[in-house]
Amino acid sequence: MSRQGSPRVNKGTIKTAKRLLGYVTSTYKVQFVVVIFCILISSIASISVSLSLRFLLDDYIIPLIGQQDPDYTELYMALTVLGTIFLCGVIATFVYSRLMVTIGQGVLKRVRDEMFEHMQKLPIRYFDQNTNGSIMSLYTNDTDTLRQMINQSIPQVLMSVLTIIVTFISMLVLSPLLTILAVLMIALMFFVSRFITGNSGKYFIRQQIDLADVTGFVEECMNGQKVVKVFNHETISEKEFDELNERLFESASKAHTFASIMGPVVGNMGNILFVLTAVFGGFLSVAGIGNITLGVMASYLQFTKSFTQPFMQIAQQFNSIIMALAGAERIFGLMDEEPEVDDGYVTLVNAKKDADGKITECKERTGLWAWKHPHQADGTVTYRELKGDVRFYNMTFGYTPDHMVLHDLTLYAKPGQKVAFVGSTGAGKTTITNLINRFYDVADGKIRYDDININKIKKADLRRSLGIVLQDTHLFTGTIMENIRYGKLDATDEEVYSAARLAHADGFIQMLPNGYDTQLTGDGEELSQGQRQLLAIARAAIADPPVLILDEATSSIDTRTENIVQKGMDNLMKGRTVFVIAHRLSTIRNSDAIMVLEHGRIIERGTHEDLLKLKGTYYQLYTGKLELS
Repeated sequence: MSRQGSPRVNKGTIKTAKRLLGYVTSTYKVQFVVVIFCILISSIASISVSLSLRFLLDDYIIPLIGQQDPDYTELYMALTVLGTIFLCGVIATFVYSRLMVTIGQGVLKRVRDEMFEHMQKLPIRYFDQNTNGSIMSLYTNDTDTLRQMINQSIPQVLMSVLTIIVTFISMLVLSPLLTILAVLMIALMFFVSRFITGNSGKYFIRQQIDLADVTGFVEECMNGQKVVKVFNHETISEKEFDELNERLFESASKAHTFASIMGPVVGNMGNILFVLTAVFGGFLSVAGIGNITLGVMASYLQFTKSFTQPFMQIAQQFNSIIMALAGAERIFGLMDEEPEVDDGYVTLVNAKKDADGKITECKERTGLWAWKHPHQADGTVTYRELKGDVRFYNMTFGYTPDHMVLHDLTLYAKPGQKVAFVGSTGAGKTTITNLINRFYDVADGKIRYDDININKIKKADLRRSLGIVLQDTHLFTGTIMENIRYGKLDATDEEVYSAARLAHADGFIQMLPNGYDTQLTGDGEELSQGQRQLLAIARAAIADPPVLILDEATSSIDTRTENIVQKGMDNLMKGRTVFVIAHRLSTIRNSDAIMVLEHGRIIERGTHEDLLKLKGTYYQLYTGKLELS
């Protein structure tokens, strides 16, 4: 919503409200019916106070005045009935309050479950286009507004609406003439409250936007505190924060100002209605019009108080409902995002070979993998050994249709070969690896994996055959052993140790107080960047994939550590097809092929020696005459 927007009930809002209500009725239909029934009982019990005044005064109290020996039996019975009604109202209020807590938490649990489940199916494109903070706010701020609406606003509005209906009917029965005056005052009250809630709702939404800006700025400064101090940016940061905080102050002040005057305005209008009713009712009573007795006047005056109160309560809940529905729209926006399309049908299976070299599928792990390829034309199934042969044919790709990143790219990597990509930032190096993983699909051309079009391979099986080590390492909360085992969840402890030794991570792990059982938090902030990178390499090693992608895998490691890691990397790369992206050209000298990219095109290709002889771009990069940007 734009900063200038104001809350309006449009078709989209109504659709969101119906969809949200569907979560309540579909999961807790019986409980919700009980809630409505209990709210009705509670409403009737609450207005019975006003209605009882007429009967108590006209039928029981006034007739007893002046009697020599009054009999209070009927009065006591009436009070007993009234007390029973009150008790039922108290029980009904307790029941619906407890049920709404259960319904509210249950609906939120279901919403969060569905959000997270659907999020796992979304393509990488969605996460590239939305920040982590905006996605996280769906699980925190937006779901919290739903909780407040379901637990508080919905029962309060239902209670208020039913109270208004029952009260209006009672007022109409008591005196149709006085009800006309009440209707005119309520109409005026409605327009006034609509104006106030319209403004308060607008500023409440601005307040949420400004609060998000302040929170985001504080989080950004906390994460970059070292940079702030190094560049003496404290004063400027403080000034920027003051500006954001001032905006939040203004929007919050206006929001709460309008919200605060709602009660006094509506309350005083109710008092005016009370006075007008008393004057008009007294006139009618003296004039003998409308059969207005003392009991009728007492009950009706009480009704004028209880009739205006629900309108004020509904107006107070309006802002909460608007903000909750806005949050629900964002939540449903995530749920309505198109999931990642996977029309592949070729799967990866455990296999074994017989004496004749024929491949057959088996359940147990054999160390041999094969592509299971069902042929739709004749219904036959063939098996092809997973070797790691990757080939690009005339491939063109762009993240948007009007901006192509790769142009007519053709290359191949035979099983066991090491292919390196070199080029400046934006040349398309990482994009190539994203296409191998099918994070994105090519616009034109094709990629074949073991002579199978990767569009035919199920994405989960394709990615299971690939190992990847990224420049930005992510470690999960848990032990070091659990983080390494993330690459192969059923790996034994010995396999974890072997992978760590292969990546040369075992040495520093053994020096930690709890070794492999050391608990990591905050993305492994207890470790250095180089140590985190070593764990990422160990995680890839334990997966034991036939194809390995190294995207600046050693960029965060110092030169001395890099020499150690490179030996482990060489062991890891033996017998595998490897794609390497590197700025340090010293790490790719032993590559079977080096591709020099520029603006999405391969301008040079060959071995290290071949490219040096060309004395082109690679030669200039290697000799330092040209630097990678």
